[in-house]
Amino acid sequence: MDMVRFFIRRILTGIVVLWLVATGAFFLFFARPVQVVAHQLAGRAATPQIINEVISRLGLNQPILVQYWHFLDHLVHGNLGFSFYTGQTVNSILMQDLPPTASLVVGGVILWLVAGLSVGILSATKARSLFDRFSTVGVLIGLSLPTFVVGELLLLIVFLPLNQNGFTWIANGYAGLSGGVGPWLGHMLLPWITLAAVQAAIYTRLTRGQLLDSLGEDYIRTARSKGLSERRVIYRHGVRAALTPVVSQLGVDVGQLLGGVVVVESVFGLGGIGQASVQAIYQDNLPVIIGFTIAAALFVVVANLIVDLVYALLDPRVRIS
Repeated sequence: MDMVRFFIRRILTGIVVLWLVATGAFFLFFARPVQVVAHQLAGRAATPQIINEVISRLGLNQPILVQYWHFLDHLVHGNLGFSFYTGQTVNSILMQDLPPTASLVVGGVILWLVAGLSVGILSATKARSLFDRFSTVGVLIGLSLPTFVVGELLLLIVFLPLNQNGFTWIANGYAGLSGGVGPWLGHMLLPWITLAAVQAAIYTRLTRGQLLDSLGEDYIRTARSKGLSERRVIYRHGVRAALTPVVSQLGVDVGQLLGGVVVVESVFGLGGIGQASVQAIYQDNLPVIIGFTIAAALFVVVANLIVDLVYALLDPRVRIS
């Protein structure tokens, strides 16, 4: 029951967060003179006829609270609006650009977690060994390199030489799963490594430090005195306690991913939500900007809900907090 109540509380909190983000976005953009809002909704190249059409179609000459109610009603029904600049619904733009971003985010997170946790645990269990020293140097290198530098280096060192020698499996751009798993992996491998490189270094250092602290606790000495194997002490007790701050950090990092993927998508020409949002800002395409803002908030809420559930499984005390 504690877990169910915890889950319900987190869902309600997420709904409140989405409402606050949607309300802030609405009043930020719509609480201005009608002509200004209509011109921004229609795009920079809009004619007076289109602007008048926008005012009439969206009811921008109605009281602001009436507009706000219609705005929330559309959101509840999954309607994120219509782009007068491109002639598409925001929903269709999102569905078109979502696969590259989702592929990049999911693969990158899995890669940096596997790499960061594995190296961090090995470094902690082999503290001050040669492996630990090499991993420390690797962490410093990873933390020192900006994401775009890692991407450009991979293109220069890996992509170009392989393609010049006729090896085309690793390619630039995005290939969907409809073309097969192999081409999809070939297009996503370098972007995953780029996105994961810096984060893996952070998680290696965090995991190593937390596990070293956990292995020095009294309950670890008690477990060893009971005759438990060292492997069980480390992985059953030490690692589980060390993962709680790692999971907390993951919630923060996942929330920032949509900002970070813009660079990776641009370097490798993947398209995706990141690039589309930047383009919408340059075009002053207000419906798309608002739609992407709300979609990003939904992504953060869902990701943090998953992280909170994992945290609650690792530490039962969280369920009653």
